Amino acid sequence: MNKTERQETVESLTEQFRGSPNLYVTDFSGLNVLRLTEFRRRLRAAGVSYVVVKNTLAQRALAGLVLAGKDPVAAAKVLTDFIREFEKPAIKIGLVDGRPVTGDQVKRLASLPPREVLLSQLAGAMQAPVAQLGGLLNGILYQMVGALEALRAQRSKQSPD
Repeated sequence: MNKTERQETVESLTEQFRGSPNLYVTDFSGLNVLRLTEFRRRLRAAGVSYVVVKNTLAQRALAGLVLAGKDPVAAAKVLTDFIREFEKPAIKIGLVDGRPVTGDQVKRLASLPPREVLLSQLAGAMQAPVAQLGGLLNGILYQMVGALEALRAQRSKQSPD
């Protein structure tokens, strides 16, 4: 690889980093081609890309990058499931919304429910008090109507015909 190609590779990586606020650094050594292909297939199915970078181009710290895109949980789930199954790749470090996370934190992130489930749980939690208030107000209205009906019935008995 000549100097121009290396520079283009670094620029391409920089562009990918800017487009992905979430990434995980892995050590894929020990994975054979078949398992690495399966790993990439699972990541692609989750909408995540996997980039293998020469150590010299990534300052010897970045051997493999999982660019998680907008949903860091999906990539974390694929990573931890694959590691549980094959004991590789090892998660070195991650970056979630611009903040560094450890491999253990990535595993905890993977245990979260998907974003859609969390949002629906939040919506349900917000809806419950509103529904209770609506039921309470409805009950008060029925009591008021009942009291007015009782008052009307009482007055109609008291009035001479």
